[in-house]
Amino acid sequence: MRADRLVSLVLLLRQRGRMTAETLARELEVSARTVLRDIEALSAAGVPVYAERGRHGGFALLPDFQTALTGLNHDEALALLVAGSRRGAQLFGLGSALASAMLKVVDALPEGLRDTAADAARRLLIDPETDLLSRRMAAEEMPDAIVAEVRRAVFAGHKLRIHYAAVGQAPKWRTVDPIGLVTVREQGYLLAKRAGEDRTYRLSRVLAAEELDEPAQRPETVDLDRAWQERNARFRTGGDKVAVLVRVNPARREHLVGTALAVCAEEAHADGWLRLNVIFQDSRHAEWALWQHAMDAEVLAPQWLRASLCDRAAAVAARYGSPSRAARCPVPD
Repeated sequence: MRADRLVSLVLLLRQRGRMTAETLARELEVSARTVLRDIEALSAAGVPVYAERGRHGGFALLPDFQTALTGLNHDEALALLVAGSRRGAQLFGLGSALASAMLKVVDALPEGLRDTAADAARRLLIDPETDLLSRRMAAEEMPDAIVAEVRRAVFAGHKLRIHYAAVGQAPKWRTVDPIGLVTVREQGYLLAKRAGEDRTYRLSRVLAAEELDEPAQRPETVDLDRAWQERNARFRTGGDKVAVLVRVNPARREHLVGTALAVCAEEAHADGWLRLNVIFQDSRHAEWALWQHAMDAEVLAPQWLRASLCDRAAAVAARYGSPSRAARCPVPD
């Protein structure tokens, strides 16, 4: 890690000019004493870094110390900077590596191109945390060490042992053949095979991971996009899963999504409410989840679920109110 920090230190001095030890320490998330030791190491290695004394002093590089990256035009450089702004790397434990790589790319650009591309990148925002309806896209938090172990097994083509907490089940160990990693709407997934069968594991539910020495049993090549689409189709149509079209108060959107297995479609309407097409495990799961939202959600389809919720509401009204009040809840056509 020290080698990466030394490179980052040099790039900071290249891009910003003179900087104090305290400022460098904050940027590198180390102590000022560590920065001073790093400066000494760079000097010993022949990097032309020098100290300027006085009130506005600090450390700087000689002006002629630079690298060059040729062959990139403005749009190509901008594409690299925009790609570096996406948060998929965070899900796969590559956030710090991405930050270091982008520093190197920016530093290696010719000076004029560096300034214009960096300014243009600041005028583009990719995947903000909230949309215009203030709906927050909550990124999943996963320990870097676990994700790094999963990533190594995927790239090395080795079997992977994971301690996985499936929904509604006690965590248990599984040995899988990893195929690839997918990120969708701030959620990361591991595509794998287990005993020859396709499996999809949510990375946030992996509690521990161990790369094994044994080679994974998997095809030499993979079309990851096609594999994801096939699994997505099987997930939506397989088993006893129930698809529900629901109208929901935006304030309760996150809670509803948290109880569902998946969100297949979503749109906002002029009345300020949202329409979501969500998937539940089965009919009991769907009825339980929608009942929790009372007047903040309305099932639009399927009809049997509307009728079931109305029957339940009528039973509650009969218990707590008069019979005439219970009769006011007819089953819709």
